[in-house]
Amino acid sequence: MRLYFKQRFFSWLDSYDIYGESGETVFTVEGKLSWGHCLHVLDGTGRHIATLQEKVFSFLPQFEIYIEDEYVGCIRKEFTFFKPQFTIDCNDWQVDGEWMEWDYRIESDSAGHIAAISKEIFNWTDTYVIDVPDPANALCTLMVALAIDADKCSHG
Repeated sequence: MRLYFKQRFFSWLDSYDIYGESGETVFTVEGKLSWGHCLHVLDGTGRHIATLQEKVFSFLPQFEIYIEDEYVGCIRKEFTFFKPQFTIDCNDWQVDGEWMEWDYRIESDSAGHIAAISKEIFNWTDTYVIDVPDPANALCTLMVALAIDADKCSHG
């Protein structure tokens, strides 16, 4: 499954449309006014299915994941010198980025390769391509991509 993550051009808050390979809207992400990033994920019909909330008072960036308004886990950025790395405490996923912070791989000790996230650099807005072999991992992979983008927006 391939998803295209594209930020809306005219938006005061973080707003994204996530498209499938055939151009249909799979998810919509709406930013909400709050301390730190707060992103609500809607399915293709407009139903709220998940929230990503940044923890404001933490040394390194942390993002709490809520599915159907129930806390699921936290995405944490790890302290590294050259390559960005994130961990997710609700599963055994590790997220490793390249030193330019454009490409990321999500791996699991138990399941192997989970997904690849790459940023397209010649666009007017933030645009990512998310390759997810198992569609069941699409929502959680999207949450990781949102956390990476929110972290990059906060620090640059």
